[in-house]
Parts: sequence; structure tokens; C-alpha cells
Amino acid sequence: MAGRLVKVIAQVRDGPKQCQLALAIPQKWAHVFVMQTQIDDAVRQKTMELCEAIVQQPQFQSIRQRVDSFMSDPKSQEQYQSLTEKGRSLHEKQHQGLPLNGQEVAAFESERNALLSNPVAKAFIDAQDEMQEMQEGVHKVVQKTFELGRVPSDEDLQEGSCGHGCGCHH
Repeated sequence: MAGRLVKVIAQVRDGPKQCQLALAIPQKWAHVFVMQTQIDDAVRQKTMELCEAIVQQPQFQSIRQRVDSFMSDPKSQEQYQSLTEKGRSLHEKQHQGLPLNGQEVAAFESERNALLSNPVAKAFIDAQDEMQEMQEGVHKVVQKTFELGRVPSDEDLQEGSCGHGCGCHH
């Protein structure tokens, strides 16, 4: 027996643009769709608040300044790109089981040392590491929320702890 279809109007946002979309879905799922839209809006709003809090952090401001300095320094960008390409090439060669010769490795190390001696490039690399650390911290809390089905406590977030009742005995 086929269920009755209902028309649901949803607002779709794409940056500053908004449009409405009409969907025909089974009546028994209409409440789920409406509820999901409301949850998405609430989560989206809180996510935007989280993003605002991150942007306001002094550490984030420092990261952005170092990234911006790097982005306005073509010499540093060229050094970084060249080293990245050499590293990728060596990795692919190694992955294919081909031997790396001493000259290739020495050239890579020399270029790496030169890059790390460049204060703008070094600050950029450090900023990338700090940004990744910040992202991983946020991800850890969100992931733990999904795992536990509640907001995690400080104890839940301690390294090696899976949370109360997981049975892993950390």
C-alpha cells in the first residue's frame, strides 16, 4: 500500500542566495524532514558562533598573520612548493619500491634546511601545525559528542579515555 505524498517546502541557502524547494515525500516522513531542517538551522547557528569564537582567539589571529605574510612572499611560496614537489616525488619513488639515491635525499635535505632557515616559511609551517592542532581539538570534542550521545566532560576528553562505560580500561 503506497503512502500518501505531501509537499514540503524547504529553504535552501547557498551563501547569500536563498531559494525555496518543493519536495514530495511520504506523509509519514514529513515530520522528520521538518524536524531535520530545524535541527540543521540550530546546529548551523551554533557552528557559526563556534567559528566566531575561534576567529576571536589571539592564537588564531597570530596564525592568520603568519599565513598572510607567507601568502604575500612569492620567494617563500616558491621554496615551499619546490620542497613539497621534491618530497612528493621521493615518496612516490619509495612507494613504488624504487631505491632513493643519496644525491636526491641530500638535495631534499638541503632544500628543507633552506626553507626552515627562511623565517617567513618557518612561521607559515608552524602556523599550519597550530591550525591543525586547533582543528583536531574541535574535531575531538564533536566526535566524542557523537560517540557518547551527550556533551563530553573533561574526563571524557582526556587522552586515551574512551569515556565512562567503554570497557577499554584506560
